[in-house]
Amino acid sequence: MAFSYKNKKGITYYLHVKEGRGGTPLYYFSREQNNAIDLPSGYVVKENKQTGMPYLKRK
Repeated sequence: MAFSYKNKKGITYYLHVKEGRGGTPLYYFSREQNNAIDLPSGYVVKENKQTGMPYLKRK
C-alpha cells in the first residue's frame, strides 16, 4: 500500500524514492500515485508551513 499524505490545502501527495549518489535513497513526495512506496521505518512526515509541501524527517 502506497503512503499518501493530505496537506493543509487538501492536496494529496504520495511518497517516492530514487537512488542518490553512492546508492543512498532519496525520498520525495509527488502528486503522482505510480510507483509510490510505503513510509520507511524511522521517519516521520512534516509539512512546510509556507508551501504545505510534505517532507520526511528522521525520528
